[in-house]
Amino acid sequence: MPRPISVLELTPEEKLQLQGVARSKTGSQRDGLRARIVLRRAEGSREADVAAALGVSLTTISTWSRRFELQGLDGLKDRPGRGRKAWLATEKVQQVITRVVQPPRGKKKWSTRSMAAAVGMSHQSVQRIWKSNDLKPHLVRTFKISSDPQFEQKFWDVIGLYLNPPDKALVLCCDEKSQCQALERTQPGLPLGCGHIRTRTHDYWRHGTITLFAALNYLDGKILSRTEARHTHVEWLRFLKQIDRETPAELQLHLIVDNYATHKHEKVRQWLRRHPRIVTHFTPTGSSWMNLVERFFADVTGDCVREGSFESVRALIEAIDEFLAVRNEEPKRYVWRAKGEDILRKIERAKAVLARIIDG
Repeated sequence: MPRPISVLELTPEEKLQLQGVARSKTGSQRDGLRARIVLRRAEGSREADVAAALGVSLTTISTWSRRFELQGLDGLKDRPGRGRKAWLATEKVQQVITRVVQPPRGKKKWSTRSMAAAVGMSHQSVQRIWKSNDLKPHLVRTFKISSDPQFEQKFWDVIGLYLNPPDKALVLCCDEKSQCQALERTQPGLPLGCGHIRTRTHDYWRHGTITLFAALNYLDGKILSRTEARHTHVEWLRFLKQIDRETPAELQLHLIVDNYATHKHEKVRQWLRRHPRIVTHFTPTGSSWMNLVERFFADVTGDCVREGSFESVRALIEAIDEFLAVRNEEPKRYVWRAKGEDILRKIERAKAVLARIIDG
């Protein structure tokens, strides 16, 4: 009479955890294999059948089945002392981690090679230690904490338009990008090709600047634009009148703008009072990151203005107009996804850190 097949018993929690490990695309293959062994054995499969299905030896199946049976999930972990021993001295590793926030004399940051020379190891080892501890001294993020006393009120006013746009209305993110330079390279650049990158000269001729006014429709991503030689309240008012003409008259317009003085000029205020369908919403001081048109300005700068060579201001305007025409044929919508509560908590943490730094 054949010997009965032993079946591993799993609790519902153990089964869920093992299924997660087995399906994981980021976990180690070793842990995934051990989880699949236990799951198949818990289904009643024979050790020989599991070994054939998973392409491993019968000894491997037997070992991890027995380890789980005796110790549960803890039995699937490697025992202490196994694996490759660390070859870097612990005190040196600790130096790499602690000294990274203390730049060397005369410099503002460490490089992998300068840190390696100071500690006495290879720069590859320094890089691995930084990576494993999520240390990135070569990167810097810019930030600005608003000092606006009405920050939270303005914050929720703007965020509310993104998260819950009003009915029968348009939400337009408006701003101007000044100092768009018409730069002409002194020599033609070499084109991109197999084996070499494209080139351009480091020097250029300046042919003048323009200001690009833009209104980003938050609902469909289309852009209303205007180019001007200056960016005073006169040009801003001309742009507001253009927006009024080129949008459906029956819709209310909610304009998100920053606190630039031209947006609040008395003549602008007088015109807005005569056109009550246009409502302005000001971002908090120092918080232009809340205005999604800034994301569009980054695109037009990177894809058009910065990459071109323009023999005149007119050539720059034509290039921008072509960029906008192509973009508006297939508009790209920028969608606000961040939760307001998460942003405010992050700002409060930053304020607390800054307060500790200032207080010493």
